[in-house]
Formats: sequence, structure tokens, C-alpha cells
Amino acid sequence: MRRRLTWLDVFTSTPLTGNQLAVVHDADDLDDDTMQAFARETRLSETTFVQSPTASGADYRNRIWSMPGEMPFAGHPSLGTAVAVARARGQDKARYVQQTPAGLQPVEVQLDGDRARASMLQQPPEFGARPSPADVLAAAGLPVSSADPQLEPQVVSTGVAHLMVPLKDAAALAGAVPDPHALRALLPPIGAIVLYLAVVDVDDAAARARGFFLDPASVTEDPATGSAAGPLLAYLRERDGMDELTVHQGVEMGRPSRIDCAWADDRPRVSGDVVVVADGDVLLG
Repeated sequence: MRRRLTWLDVFTSTPLTGNQLAVVHDADDLDDDTMQAFARETRLSETTFVQSPTASGADYRNRIWSMPGEMPFAGHPSLGTAVAVARARGQDKARYVQQTPAGLQPVEVQLDGDRARASMLQQPPEFGARPSPADVLAAAGLPVSSADPQLEPQVVSTGVAHLMVPLKDAAALAGAVPDPHALRALLPPIGAIVLYLAVVDVDDAAARARGFFLDPASVTEDPATGSAAGPLLAYLRERDGMDELTVHQGVEMGRPSRIDCAWADDRPRVSGDVVVVADGDVLLG
């Protein structure tokens, strides 16, 4: 059966930059094995499948798959999927509630042809483990002197847990080469899925970041991690009272992205541009 496929770049307005996403529509009858197989076929950090909601108050169910397996929540797949749904429904402006295993998240979309602006409310933050800076920096392939002396590593979740690792400068960020064995020993025991390295400029309310996650074979760098940018704002708000943050990511990969974060009552709102790269169909099921 052929199903509609939308391919997008998220957290950018320029095609072939930002974070890639493939969205498969009308996926109600696809089983988990098929969704997993197609996620591995795309070899993207995430591939999503739009299904009918099973939770009261939701407009659609967003199944988010990475190469290792299904994810409870993710940032750029949430914004990109909402844009794909709006285009499929012929709506230039929409507000949806998406259903994920992490809960229900409101998402807003404004379309302008093949470009769009989207934002979403993430879950209220949960603060977790504070692993040893020496262990964390070693897993990142950096000396412990690369750490920000004022900000210690900590796990933070606004839907899925990431390890925040503030660094002292851009040179340290550029020099990171995570060790897959050390990262595998570090992240799962503390419940985190991404090592999120960031250099923060508190005065400018900005950060430069790199995100790394484990895939079946090794370590993959993510060009834009919206589900980590929200936790980074929550982390900085706890320490410095910051209510807004602009995160630049993907620069070292040649896929620059921009993630805009703002505090909204008790949680972060994460926003960004989205551009549609391709429309088509795929034979699945």
C-alpha cells in the first residue's frame, strides 16, 4: 500500500540545513516492525508515523522512531509532523494537540507555501542525576578542564531525558569526539538518551550546542535537538533565572539550525522554522 510521505528540514528556513525528518501519513495499520524497518531505511535521527489518536483531546498520534527504536517524545519530529499534518489537511494555520507516550503536547503551525513556523509546549521539567564531570567529559572525549566552572552536568527532561553538559568555550565544543563505549556506559544508567554539550552566553540569552546519541553501531551527532533545547532553558532558568534562549546547533556538521525557546508558565515553549524538501509516497505494508 502506498502512503503519503513528507520530507522536511526542521529548525531552519533553508533547505538542506537543520534536522531532517520523514513523515509517513495514514499509518494506522502499520505494525511496529514495519515502522522500525522504515526508520532504519531512512537512516535519519527520527522518522514519524501519523496515526489516529487514542487519547481524549488529541488531534493525532505521533509515533516517533529512531534507528534504535521508538521514542517517547522528540522536538523536531513534533514540529515537523505538525507541519506535515497541516499541509495534508489543507490548513495554513492550525493548533493541534499531539499524542505521544510522554503525554499530550499543544503544537501551533503557521504555513507559507513550503515554509512554516511551528512551536510547541513541552512538559514541565524534571531534574535528575548529576554525574561526575570527569566521567562526563571523558565520555565526550574532552579533558575535564573543558567544563564550565560554574555549571555542572545534570540530567533534565521535558518529555525525554537529556544530559546537559555546559562547556567553557567554543574551542572545547568543537573538539568533542564522544567515545561510544564510554557513552554507552554513561547514558543508560542515568536514564538519558542524548549527551548535550553547550556553551552558554547568559548575557545574550544564547547557546551554541552539539547533541550526540547512541545508534545501533556507534554514536550519531544530531543537527538540532528540540527536546534537549527545552531542558537546557529549564536548566538555565533554575540557575540564572533565564526565560528565553536561542540555541544554535549543527554548525560543526554543516547543517546549521536555530531553536528558539521561551518560558511559558511552568514549562518551555520551543519554536523554529520548517521547510518542506519533498512530497511523495512510499510503499509500506
